[in-house]
Amino acid sequence: MKNRLPTSDKDFVESLIPQRHPFVMVHELTEYSENHLISQFEVKEDNIFVQDGVFQASGLIEHQAQSVALHTGYKYYLLGKEAPTGYIGAIKSFEAETLPAIGDQLKSEVTILNEIMGVTLVDIVTKLNGEIIARSQMKTAVK
Repeated sequence: MKNRLPTSDKDFVESLIPQRHPFVMVHELTEYSENHLISQFEVKEDNIFVQDGVFQASGLIEHQAQSVALHTGYKYYLLGKEAPTGYIGAIKSFEAETLPAIGDQLKSEVTILNEIMGVTLVDIVTKLNGEIIARSQMKTAVK
């Protein structure tokens, strides 16, 4: 395998998800297993979800969803296949304790709870400096 983990190779990470600049909300793939992934993301000033220096809750949701897409994309990469396009099917729950600021480094852990017929149920926890700032449970679907 060409790209070993962890990787913050921008082109490689972006090749694993369907989103493109300026809508990319993952910068690093840190860990991967069949049922688990850790991603990272740095909030930059020019991010479309930053308002008055604060990364909005909608950006946190998108970061979490793209972390799930990163899991799917890397799985397909390991299989030598092109990653499918995915969608958020449903957000069962979402809680944000704190909204990050410009320069903050987010770390999200995705746990795959169930995957059947292209629909994946996941738990996602996002941390800032080791503290949980957001958590969600969502279903994603692939095209």
